Amino acid sequence: MDAKTYLEMPYEDIPEQIFDLARATGRKVVAIGGGTGLSTLLLGLKEYTENITAIVAVTDDGGGSGVLRREFGILPPGDIRNCILALANTSSTLGELLNYRFDSGSLQGQSFGNLFLLALNNLYGSFAEGVAAMNQILAVTGQVLPVTCQNVDLEATFADGSRVVGETSITAAKKERNLDIRGVSLIPAKVPALPQAIEAIEEAELIILGPGSLYTSVIPNLLVGGVAEAITRSKALKLHVLNVMTQEGETEGYSAVDHVQALMRHGGAVDVCLYNTKEIPAKLAARYMPEGSEPLMPDVKAFRQLGIRLFGGDMLSRNGQLARHDPLRLAYNVMLCAETFARRAGALGDYDRLLLRKG
Repeated sequence: MDAKTYLEMPYEDIPEQIFDLARATGRKVVAIGGGTGLSTLLLGLKEYTENITAIVAVTDDGGGSGVLRREFGILPPGDIRNCILALANTSSTLGELLNYRFDSGSLQGQSFGNLFLLALNNLYGSFAEGVAAMNQILAVTGQVLPVTCQNVDLEATFADGSRVVGETSITAAKKERNLDIRGVSLIPAKVPALPQAIEAIEEAELIILGPGSLYTSVIPNLLVGGVAEAITRSKALKLHVLNVMTQEGETEGYSAVDHVQALMRHGGAVDVCLYNTKEIPAKLAARYMPEGSEPLMPDVKAFRQLGIRLFGGDMLSRNGQLARHDPLRLAYNVMLCAETFARRAGALGDYDRLLLRKG
């Protein structure tokens, strides 16, 4: 039977092998970002396609990643580790092992996964090869790539013209000075992207920017040589996933359109902005008031003036603890948005719609 026939069948009668085939022929997706936002997206996205490339920022200088970066000269492994684990097809025990954090001694605060990646880096002689090996060992769906293998730092320029270097220092300065970030850049300014990252962007059918920290997770990728240009050239649908809330230390007071304009100032191209429509419970929203974080809801007129389309959906996590995206709801709405604005023809499109039924 062809794919269209399965669309007409009762859902419960469709063999699981057909869904496996649909994922194997799924869209070529490139997801760009870092931190918790990107790994959340990837966790749900692998339910819809096996053709995923995650491109991850390497400017983190805090926590255990920062310690390893300073002591061993390795690029920060934390965000890479989280993305690999999100796409991994391994036992829950192995996942728990790689996420295990030491709570005492000289390794206090370090995760086993970070140390594992450090060992692979040393064994293979380069960070890119170490990451590739970790992808293979953990049977990752698709691939996770660092945006560059060059050692770079992030620098922010504030509204008063002052400059601060380093992700953690930028966030601290933003809180202390209560000044808007006008822009960010890399030191050194000209670093080449990993060739595989550019190749993935050129072959993509869907490019996703975010969710995640605007200035320290998403935009740093756009500053690496060749990335923004490749995104602009691409004929893929370019989707920005708007954060659920503004973020303390980065985007207090920002509107939805402010987020997109910041992306565009740094070379980002956006066709559609995806946003959460589910109201955040008052009790949960109140927890964010002391840090100045507020729900983000786009102004239709402002986006129309930019020529950017909007697509909304219920994507809020129901855990009640944090105002964040739910991985499966987020991925479903991403793929529904792609189906709405860039429908694939023939059997591939039928398989896309079949997976949306499952979602």
